[in-house]
Amino acid sequence: MHLHILGICGTFMGGIAAIAKAAGHRVTGSDRNVYPPMSTQLAALGIEVVEGFEPEQLDSQPDVVVVGNVMSRGHPVIESLLERDIPFVSGPEWLAREVLRERWVLAVAGTHGKTTTTSMLAWILEFAGLSPGFLIGGVPEDFGVSARLGERPFFVIEADEYDTAFFDKRAKFVHYRPRTLILNNLEYDHADIYPDVAAIQKQFHHLVRTVPGSGLIVHHASEPHLLETLQMGCWTPRESFARSGASGAFWKARHLTADGSAFEVYCGDVLAGEVSWSLIGGHNVDNALAAIAAARHAGVPPDVSCAALKEFRGIKRRMELRGEVGGVRVYDDFAHHPTAITTTVEGLRARVGSGRIVAILEPRSNTMRMGVHRDAIAPSLAAADEVWLHTPPALGWDPSPVLAGLGGRGHHCDDVDVLARQLAQRLRPGDHALIMSNGGFGGLHGKLLAALGEAGHGTQG
Repeated sequence: MHLHILGICGTFMGGIAAIAKAAGHRVTGSDRNVYPPMSTQLAALGIEVVEGFEPEQLDSQPDVVVVGNVMSRGHPVIESLLERDIPFVSGPEWLAREVLRERWVLAVAGTHGKTTTTSMLAWILEFAGLSPGFLIGGVPEDFGVSARLGERPFFVIEADEYDTAFFDKRAKFVHYRPRTLILNNLEYDHADIYPDVAAIQKQFHHLVRTVPGSGLIVHHASEPHLLETLQMGCWTPRESFARSGASGAFWKARHLTADGSAFEVYCGDVLAGEVSWSLIGGHNVDNALAAIAAARHAGVPPDVSCAALKEFRGIKRRMELRGEVGGVRVYDDFAHHPTAITTTVEGLRARVGSGRIVAILEPRSNTMRMGVHRDAIAPSLAAADEVWLHTPPALGWDPSPVLAGLGGRGHHCDDVDVLARQLAQRLRPGDHALIMSNGGFGGLHGKLLAALGEAGHGTQG
């Protein structure tokens, strides 16, 4: 069967492409703004990608067109698709019908931490010899790809609450029918499609309603919006987790180091294992507890999960060190919501101590561009020594109050090339440049490393 995927370079749709290719289908696709790591992953798989959304790409008469949620009415290819009466389907629906229907699905949902927790869980099952299938919104270092078909029965999936397609406005995750469900947290996000947090809670409760009574819901013990959602009705056994036992959590982490790089795992009041790993931040300790609990439901003992996490190498674009030039370390991180920004910066602070942190933020997500979280940006960057805000003309809101909230620490720039040069002039040996964006940020990471070299900071490491 020939599948043509519209919006193929998004992490989810690129994962669909990889899985379809592994299942023996012919796969082609199209997108705009193609950049790594998804572009390189698709090229390695031999999947042809067309730039743009012109109707001529349908002349090959694919058997089915898989439509990404970036597509809307008015795109030439969508109008042509409807006129030609070619069969079409959303990515989540295709995945549910063709892959997940006969699998034990372990789904990870929440506003933050989905990609990391999903990667941890997939790695734990892999370490235990179970060879799971997976679809993750990032590229785990331990696998090198964001998706694979894997072996039955287990399939681990990052369960996104964003809407499915222009013809299906339900959250993606309602299609997945998980047997094991992780609920990490729930905050207001995606302001372009949800008017308030109650609307998001409604979608999460739709997900809760699909988990069977023989399944398991693993949830954070002290997330108020999650607890409210579960109180709407829950027909599945639950296990809670938290870093502290004060909340009455079933899974707990104790004796944490300051940066979260080592901790003990307790199941009830019983020591279940110890983790010493390369990741940092209390949020990642929470993610680990959730993954360990979910893996136990799939039959992996907690001590095996802890051993797996000791070897877990993390995910690209999650505090990923992109290079070091003349003692300046440049990191790439996906953080784009104030809570994620806070935990990311604080995690790095715990690791580097008094080292100088220069945070560079691109407010790129739809919610950020709308200014919904504007008042929370400055407080979220409290642990940084210096902050640079990318403020392109299309930002849509006045950054002045944010810069005022940052005081003398705050700066802004509307051009990525200029920003790279300005940063290179200000950074000094021992600094940590933390670049945060949920997009490519105009290639700032590479431009900054090059500019550091040109500014006489030494050779790139």
